[in-house]
Amino acid sequence: MRLVRVGDAGSEIPGVLLDDDTVVDLSDVVRDFDEAFFASGALATLPSAVADRAASGRTEPLAGRRLGAPIARPHQILCIGLNYSDHAAETGQEVPSEPILFTKAPNTLIGPDDDVLIPRRSRKTDWEVELGIVIGSRASYLADEAEAAAAIAGYVLVNDVSEREWQIERNGQWSKGKSAPTFNPAGPYLVTPDEVGDVLALDMWLDIDGVRRQTGSTATMIFSPTFIVHYLSQFLTLEPGDLINTGTPPGVGMGQSPQVFLKGGETMTLGITRLGTQTQRVVADTTASD
Repeated sequence: MRLVRVGDAGSEIPGVLLDDDTVVDLSDVVRDFDEAFFASGALATLPSAVADRAASGRTEPLAGRRLGAPIARPHQILCIGLNYSDHAAETGQEVPSEPILFTKAPNTLIGPDDDVLIPRRSRKTDWEVELGIVIGSRASYLADEAEAAAAIAGYVLVNDVSEREWQIERNGQWSKGKSAPTFNPAGPYLVTPDEVGDVLALDMWLDIDGVRRQTGSTATMIFSPTFIVHYLSQFLTLEPGDLINTGTPPGVGMGQSPQVFLKGGETMTLGITRLGTQTQRVVADTTASD
């Protein structure tokens, strides 16, 4: 299934896509795709509800309506740094022996095609196409990767927007460079694992103004999604609906020679096989000052 949330920001309704142009409204069945929804196990009941409504013609055209992030604001957004061997190489850093963990503020989450705002005083705002994991059940001290796989509700395309000066040059606290408003576009949909297939064989790409900047594959991940979920569960409790951003392939602005960063006015377009595409307009804060 492909889960979506359709409507104006703050008023999205939950649904499932039948195809790229047709949605089944589930707002009378599900309040939202939030922590309570995933914790209830209701995800497993959706296929029959969707099939019944599709059979009776209870569908709607998507027709250019806004898509919000496919999950409501999560309990937490966790992120894995330097998780692609080729990205680690472009930044001149060693491949980590264990996952590097940092967090993003949950209020960074926006829809896949919403504007991305460059924060005040930013000089090094950057892009990162990423695979996101959505947790489907409470996970603590998971025994192995099989249990981790069972705890995954699905996968989502993410742009892990970053401010590199704040991330790297401000006493090494990555979260400061990751948590500005609009810094986590997600969607267009949450895809359940059965439709994703081999999660370690997905092509990834990102363009800036039509110029290809990132080309990669989840095949170069250092730590797989199931490894990450199992690993994190040993240190903290993952809650239903949590989002985990799993790292980016090469081609980020920081890795260019010379380095290139967003200034405002650009268009970012990105995608991952079977997870859809995003397009964001980059908007500079005109009140910014030195």
